[in-house]
Amino acid sequence: MNNFETLLEGSAGAHGHLCPGQVVGVRMAMLGCRLIDLDEPTRHDQIKKLIVYVEMDRCTADAVAYVTGVKLGRRSLKFADYGIMAATFVNLEIGKAFRILSTEEARSLAAVYAPEITGRHARQLAAYQRMPDCVLFRVQQVQVRLAEYELPGPTRRKTSCSHCGQMVRDNREVVRGGRVLCRPCADGAYYSHALEISWPDMNWVPKPPDEGESPVSDLSHPSIAI
Repeated sequence: MNNFETLLEGSAGAHGHLCPGQVVGVRMAMLGCRLIDLDEPTRHDQIKKLIVYVEMDRCTADAVAYVTGVKLGRRSLKFADYGIMAATFVNLEIGKAFRILSTEEARSLAAVYAPEITGRHARQLAAYQRMPDCVLFRVQQVQVRLAEYELPGPTRRKTSCSHCGQMVRDNREVVRGGRVLCRPCADGAYYSHALEISWPDMNWVPKPPDEGESPVSDLSHPSIAI
């Protein structure tokens, strides 16, 4: 694994800016990988052993994903929407898992570790790089039970919703009253008032560079499909 400075620089570049959350996330990922005995988590043979649960959708989550190489598309990155600055690192091969939580005390101790720096943001940025792991984090050894359909790999099952017909993958369907439903139909969705639309040049497809691309569709004034 690269050193902390290199990882922080790369993570901040991928994220778009350097912030205290990036420092916390990079250090959290480095500690998590050490605890589960992975020294090169982005390497092909090790990435297949790793699953990471992040519990917040903030800067720290991007840093954890950057250092470990986990991705939603690989099914190695799992999101638990808890609003907690924490992540759990799982080594599938040896069955070890550790949950690492960022401590609230670290905020109040920033002035102790970076007394010469004024400004909350700059002070935290410096202090979080100086604190020992035992001040910045709490660590819990945990058990994570993963069903077969939650593991990385090809789709293991596909079913269709009996209400809307949408295909549902990887055992995410819901059975209600003997009917197989997708979760939006069963429990409601994060969106509402869904209307199918069409737009000019709807038949656009990308073409090889030497042929040039079709004109980009104008999505600013979509119309409702009839």
